[in-house]
Amino acid sequence: MNRLAITLIATSALALSACAKKAPEQLPPAPQPTDSVTPAPTGPAGALPGTQAHFKSVIGTQDTIYFDTDKYDIDSQDAAALRSQAQYLQQYANARATIEGHADERGTRDYNLALGERRANAAKNYLVSLGVPAARVNTVSYGKERPVALGSDEASWAQNRRAVTIVMN
Repeated sequence: MNRLAITLIATSALALSACAKKAPEQLPPAPQPTDSVTPAPTGPAGALPGTQAHFKSVIGTQDTIYFDTDKYDIDSQDAAALRSQAQYLQQYANARATIEGHADERGTRDYNLALGERRANAAKNYLVSLGVPAARVNTVSYGKERPVALGSDEASWAQNRRAVTIVMN
């Protein structure tokens, strides 16, 4: 057994020595010092392209589309906002988007989650029809769980019936 252990150690040492790196014949040149640091490219308001901050600075309020009661169809105003979003997403190919579907407080939780999902999917399908790859757009429904306007009146409900596009890099 002792002889076997010595043979294994010798074989391992031989195998490891075969893997040893040899020094290069000539070293690469030393890096040249620079006087200034090149800043990362930024867009409007100093935000990095492809980020939510940059998206908001370019798109503005067109990151949100609104729906009528119990509806999830895209009207002409929504289509214009989604065209702007599609142009942005096509310009910044590394950016991914999540579309959040929302509903107002009326209706059951399950109904509003389903309605929010239909709204998010309607927006996604429109973006895809404009050439945005479907793999870059996710959807999520929050139903009535995340209102932007608190209140039980038509003005509040109208603000909460929406789909919001969130961009991430």
